[in-house]
Amino acid sequence: MATGGMTLESLPNELPLDFLNKITKNFSDELLLGQGAFGSVYKGILDDGVVAVKKLAENSPVPRDTIFANEVQNIMVLEHENIVKLVAYCREAQNKLVQSNGRYITAEITDTVLCYEYLPKGSLHKNLFGESSSIDWDMRFKIIKGVCEGLHFLHTLPSPVLHLGLKPQNILLGDNMTPKIADFGFSRIFGQDQTRKNTRSVVGSVGYMAPEFLYNGEISARSDIYSLGLIIMEISTREMNSSSTDQKHARKYIDGFHIFM
Repeated sequence: MATGGMTLESLPNELPLDFLNKITKNFSDELLLGQGAFGSVYKGILDDGVVAVKKLAENSPVPRDTIFANEVQNIMVLEHENIVKLVAYCREAQNKLVQSNGRYITAEITDTVLCYEYLPKGSLHKNLFGESSSIDWDMRFKIIKGVCEGLHFLHTLPSPVLHLGLKPQNILLGDNMTPKIADFGFSRIFGQDQTRKNTRSVVGSVGYMAPEFLYNGEISARSDIYSLGLIIMEISTREMNSSSTDQKHARKYIDGFHIFM
């Protein structure tokens, strides 16, 4: 697929939607990598490599253009071995034909797309609990250490970043199984309150959310530490936390871990 000579090295920070349509075959299902709370991720094929292209859902609570661009650019400069690199973005409005009250009308729809480094090994969840999983203890300890270091980096920035949705599906594995935290910027891009509202509606995430965050909306670094603790338990025991939306299942999982210990 020719991309006009565009390579990983030459990608500008801001990309046109036409280019993203081209490298994802118009966001084709055949290039779909996964779906999550805020949208779908596709493989974007360049002349010399691949990027992960996340197209945000139309109802995502993205702020005004200037604020969005500023926050994204702040995230793009972050560099850490255990953080997924945001390499480019797109925020473009187009007139589209949409259905409203049984009629088709023309409306201005803004497409928002984020491009990340592509990690072919996939998520920690897939590698830890997949049928062919064979991660030995030394590697699992390395993964735990890397996740802790990545989260510490985010929490100790001059303007700390809280993830508020940390789970094995949001930890990707790079070369040599190096863990990299993904989707960490959504609390900055959407605002922490909006992130909380979106995360609460996602099946499978509630079991990783601190009770004070889930029930009272209290947001702090401790929310991420609670999620981290559950992930460490999963990596250590290779026992999966329930994907139920009932947070009581996480409590049972924690109690079971105490018995295990």
